[in-house]
Amino acid sequence: MRWWPTRDGWRQAPSRLARLWRTSLQLRTVAITLLLTGVAILVTGVYMSLSISNDLYQSRLDQALRDSSRATTTAQSTLNASDVSSGDAGKNLLNTVLQSVQASTSSRLVAAYRVPGQDTGILAPPDRGSPAINSVISPELREKVQKGGAKQYYQSVALPSAGDTDPGIVVGSQLILPSYGKYELYIGYNLRDSENTLLFVQNTLLLAGLALILLIGAITWVIVRFVVEPIRVAARTSERLAAGDLAVRIPERGEDVFASLARSFNGMADSLQSQINQLATLSQLQQRFVSDVSHELRTPLTTIRLAGDVIYDQREGFAPATARTAELLHTQIERFDRLLSDLLEISRYDAGSVVLDAEPTNLVRLAEDCIEELRALSEQNGSELTLDAPGGYFDVPMDPRRIRRVVRNLIGNAIEHGDGKPVVVTVDSNESAVALTVRDYGIGIDPQDTGHVFDRFWRADPSRKRTLGGTGLGLAISLEDATLHSGWLQVWSAPGAGSCFRLMLPRVAGREITASPLPLPP
Repeated sequence: MRWWPTRDGWRQAPSRLARLWRTSLQLRTVAITLLLTGVAILVTGVYMSLSISNDLYQSRLDQALRDSSRATTTAQSTLNASDVSSGDAGKNLLNTVLQSVQASTSSRLVAAYRVPGQDTGILAPPDRGSPAINSVISPELREKVQKGGAKQYYQSVALPSAGDTDPGIVVGSQLILPSYGKYELYIGYNLRDSENTLLFVQNTLLLAGLALILLIGAITWVIVRFVVEPIRVAARTSERLAAGDLAVRIPERGEDVFASLARSFNGMADSLQSQINQLATLSQLQQRFVSDVSHELRTPLTTIRLAGDVIYDQREGFAPATARTAELLHTQIERFDRLLSDLLEISRYDAGSVVLDAEPTNLVRLAEDCIEELRALSEQNGSELTLDAPGGYFDVPMDPRRIRRVVRNLIGNAIEHGDGKPVVVTVDSNESAVALTVRDYGIGIDPQDTGHVFDRFWRADPSRKRTLGGTGLGLAISLEDATLHSGWLQVWSAPGAGSCFRLMLPRVAGREITASPLPLPP
């Protein structure tokens, strides 16, 4: 089983982390808390480490200065009490003093140098000292000691130790050997123990800081989880409510702010559910009313139409005014009949009772039939009606009655608003869809109004009359017919440039349309 991320996994890791950072409030809160805590602990740790280091060094320095002062005083007292008259005696005395200094200070790093520029009658003892200290005493320290008299001077040094170096301090002062003059006394103190103590303290601070960061991170994670969980519940509940689950509610627990939020949210959800149910009931009543009215009007309308047809057929024997009235009556009865049919169709769509009766149909042939049916109307309005079909010569599953109605509505709409200019019907296809466009070059409408052309009973210009007796529901029904086929019905229009409607149907029923074979202007 592979557990190590693949190369693609590593490549996608930054984007995944970025997405997790954007979507997880809990992660952001914990990360920011850890960052600020880490900075605070780092600053505090550095300050404590520096303070402890300075305190350890100062404490060790004070101890070294006191120790050196005591050893120097004792050595000087020994020298003052001695009586030497030869070089060998002076040499032995100096060795004895250095040994006593080593014994009193517990330091093996001791050296004595005769101050230069002195002249005595007796051969002075030579310089003595440990090689480890001879190499670290700087000329600046020697110069200060040579001129300082009884004062003490010190210098931080790196003392050689088994191939490495240890931190240390060298303290220098003067000794006076009777009959031999002044000598420089240097005592070296190794600070390895203090350095080890400092390292131990620093490591302890580091481990304690890391443990504290992890502890704070874990505590923050738990606390934020408790705080964020009610927000997550509210978000999930809102999503379900938006998806249509009106009965979902947030559990109410306790008396805190989250409980108050839950009560407020649930009250809002109850109000929304009540209003939506009322609207749904009103909508159902409206649909039922339209359907019932349409059905109830069908019988008297049939009677009126039969009577009107009789009068219309006998108009030749009427007076001119009466004959014109008979023609108007016949026209309005036909329009009323179409309006009732459209209202019944809309009520079926609203009730969700429409059934698609699909069969293989050639869209090009269907368009040709519609053009021939409306050619007389187009010639009457002065519009040249043409068909351009570079593709689409194959059968597509569709309900021919509904698609024929859509094409007739689009062509009739183009003739009515084309101002006598040409109307072009185009059919083409690609691998996923077959499309039909109807292009006119009439008055057009504002682009901001194109979103309303499929609304019921909508007019771009309310003062403009319907010259072809439309009901105002044709485009609304056409959109419903296209949607029922999992297709698209779109429009483009511009003032003075005309309009273009595009109908697209999938080549295979239920398959998604990926691209259109015909573009919309401009």
